[in-house]
Amino acid sequence: MFIVFFVILFYFLSYNYLGDIMEFNVGDLVTRNSYGNDVVFKIVSINGDEVLLKGMNIRLMADAEVSDLNEYSNEDIEDEKAFLDRLETVPNLNRNDYFYLPGKILHIDSDSDYLKRCLDYYKKINIWAMGINEKEENIADNIYDLLEEYKPNIVVITGHDAYYKRKGKLDDIKAYKSSSYFSNAIKKAREYEDSHEKLIVIAGACGSYYEELIKAGANFASSPKRINIHALDPAIVAAKMALSNINKDIDLKDILEKTKYGKDGIGGIITKGTMYVGYPR
Repeated sequence: MFIVFFVILFYFLSYNYLGDIMEFNVGDLVTRNSYGNDVVFKIVSINGDEVLLKGMNIRLMADAEVSDLNEYSNEDIEDEKAFLDRLETVPNLNRNDYFYLPGKILHIDSDSDYLKRCLDYYKKINIWAMGINEKEENIADNIYDLLEEYKPNIVVITGHDAYYKRKGKLDDIKAYKSSSYFSNAIKKAREYEDSHEKLIVIAGACGSYYEELIKAGANFASSPKRINIHALDPAIVAAKMALSNINKDIDLKDILEKTKYGKDGIGGIITKGTMYVGYPR
């Protein structure tokens, strides 16, 4: 009798518990309760109680259980609108007398959604950019030919990355998801052009091995503090370099401060810009 009672009670509680869990579909916007609902994700796939998530604004892939998800309907989060509003899209240029030729950008990204967002940003501020969607592990094999074909002044190498503490220390490249791929791609780019002035290389993603990417030959790289970076951060740096005078050293701190997380998310070296200035207009 007692066994029957507990079986009925178990099913009753299970039914009520499951009934409280919302149904979600691929493409829904959600946050995670266990992380204080701090980041908005899009559901990429659902497998039973497990879901794969991709950050809407942060270059982050994550796993979660359905029970940890919270529906999100307002697309403005993490002061996203304020961040985008404060972006200084173009410098104060004298267009009465002079004309300007910004640097050209080749943007290689493993994530097609983030790539489109970056390309839309370049288009909005009238910078020529070619976007290539390529998996991190394949970039090194293709980057030399892409540089030969498009001859950019700036190349962005990005996608997804992460540091896994359980796999090793911060200075062990094997402890990173994609940093070795980024490093190899940078080295191939430097075989094409070894001058940091003639080819600006911007590389890395969330939590990338910053020191290794700089050592490999990047002008800018993520992530000094091994934190997540914004989807637009590599594009913001690329745009600033495209619109900086080729005859003057950049204001490194100013450029980094334009990104979402500043020097914690991206660092780099002082170099010159890529924009030519002409006269008369």
